[in-house]
Amino acid sequence: MARLTPPKSSPTLEQAVFIAQAAQEKQAGEVLVLDVGSMTSIADYFVFASGDSVPQVRGITSFIEKVMSTRYEISPEIEGKETANWILLDYGDIIVHIFKSDIRKYYALESMWSDAPQISIPESHTPFPQVAGAPKAPAKVARLS
Repeated sequence: MARLTPPKSSPTLEQAVFIAQAAQEKQAGEVLVLDVGSMTSIADYFVFASGDSVPQVRGITSFIEKVMSTRYEISPEIEGKETANWILLDYGDIIVHIFKSDIRKYYALESMWSDAPQISIPESHTPFPQVAGAPKAPAKVARLS
């Protein structure tokens, strides 16, 4: 596959890595960020992630949308949400592909970009923003004795 490249800092790269970390937060499989900016004019980064079921693919997608909206106040153009076998989120300079695992294996889209440098995804040490609909920890109730 592509060579693992330490990231060069940029706002777009920061967002691509944030998206990858959000996908990992929802237990997405095989999360990958490729720097395709020198190979195509359609985007600077591709992010790939997989889910084992349609509900997981939809959950990963929804979480990414919500945290990107919360942190960066941006919303993507979306394709494929109806069937959820392959959902594409277009953030302009970042294209996110969220596949059902078997569909990802079938298309092997990332193999078309095997010469693109792979960006390392550091472990997220910052909690993701609370998003509407996310379960919250129950409040501790003081007991009166």
